[in-house]
Amino acid sequence: MISVYNTLTRSKEPLRPIVEGQVSIYVCGVTPYDHAHIGHARPAVVWDAIKRHLRRRGYVVRHVQNFTDIDDKLIRRAAETGESVEAVAARYMAEYQEAMAALGVIPPDFMPRVTDNLSAIIDFVGQLVARDFAYARDGDVYFRVGRMADYGKLSGRDREELRAGARVEPQENKEDPQDFALWKRASADEPGWESPWGRGRPGWHIECSVMSSRYLGPRFDLHGGGIDLVFPHHENEIAQSEAYYGHPSVNVWVHNGLVTLSSVKMSKSLGNGVELLDLLRHYQATALRTYLLSVHYRTPIEFSFEALQDWQTGLGRLQAMWQEVQALGPSSALVGGEWLEDLWGFERRFLAALDDDFNTARAFAECFELVREARRVRAQGGQAAAVAGYLTKVGLAAANEILGFLAPQPGPAADFGSERQEVPTWVSMLLAVRQQARQAGQYEWADRVREALREAGWGIEDGRTESRAIPLRPSRPTQEA
Repeated sequence: MISVYNTLTRSKEPLRPIVEGQVSIYVCGVTPYDHAHIGHARPAVVWDAIKRHLRRRGYVVRHVQNFTDIDDKLIRRAAETGESVEAVAARYMAEYQEAMAALGVIPPDFMPRVTDNLSAIIDFVGQLVARDFAYARDGDVYFRVGRMADYGKLSGRDREELRAGARVEPQENKEDPQDFALWKRASADEPGWESPWGRGRPGWHIECSVMSSRYLGPRFDLHGGGIDLVFPHHENEIAQSEAYYGHPSVNVWVHNGLVTLSSVKMSKSLGNGVELLDLLRHYQATALRTYLLSVHYRTPIEFSFEALQDWQTGLGRLQAMWQEVQALGPSSALVGGEWLEDLWGFERRFLAALDDDFNTARAFAECFELVREARRVRAQGGQAAAVAGYLTKVGLAAANEILGFLAPQPGPAADFGSERQEVPTWVSMLLAVRQQARQAGQYEWADRVREALREAGWGIEDGRTESRAIPLRPSRPTQEA
């Protein structure tokens, strides 16, 4: 069973999707007012690996990631460049998507923009006002934090401590310093939209509550983002969503560690971000992608060019082995030995590492150990070398489909509710091993292949002349549990 660390409960929990066989994910996206940097790439790459692993385990995934395309920073950048806010956002959104494609990130199923969801946002805020969870003041609308007795539960911050540390800006007209903006009035020279409270634009936090529920429903499985979003963004998101729905909207909160430079968070506002497209001109895309997966997603990464270069060099060991074995075919001479058990168990160990809170660092350790053991066996020569080489080829192909150290494998952008599932390369390879074993009368090995595929979520349907793999995907009820 897959276990996931929940920031809210501060513990690892079994993944229990709301709808059996389906996992719904919302991840906070970027504000496209400047060049994308490596800090933006980390959550995208992490969630790409998570999504690929969930699909490997047979789940149908619905993944939503937003663009904040109206924001104070965007307005300031547009004023600096003399462009419209729309033009600035469009340019940097395109650049971000170009960088993600280079890193092999499967696009989310939906990438909503704030400006495409304004009517839903206005309706959501209106309901909070009507229920007395929010109030209007001179064109602004604020959320009443005092109405939520458990405010601070995600970040673990005490209400009185928060109140003492809060401050009211001169232009704000709040009842309580902790209250936060749901709607902000717009000046005459700023973009704005008509609302019951006057011309304005959404506050930062409200957009995610609205867009997540619009695309995933009032309750969904996983909510992701950087650890820096725990407070105030996700804390405020919890407050406004639970006030609106009367129940929690997220099962598990998942936060990745930040990418730092000289121990300082990478940020466009701080001007210390290392631009993605520039990095991609000087380093392998596979190296950059997997560098971000080389440590556990909850662990911060202290970025340096030396560390990235060292990782790229080390990654060459996996890539060199792939070049060495990729032309090998299956062998019916399945010789025995302890080494064979070690190689045969790679898939199980690899998936077990990812089942444990998506531990990509441990998964990579299994890949390097696979190559080390394969090199030891292949150095002995003979039939064992050929068998070890092909099993290593199968293992690397399987691992690559999630980690992307050779080249990230493509995947469907949207498979929610779809019955179709492509047969991965590694599954086809194991089918070939099984066919060779059957032809040679090695039925014990043929049965072991069947069992290995079953554990990974694939069954085998034997025909008169050939066999084919079929996904053993859990049944999917049509209504929410």
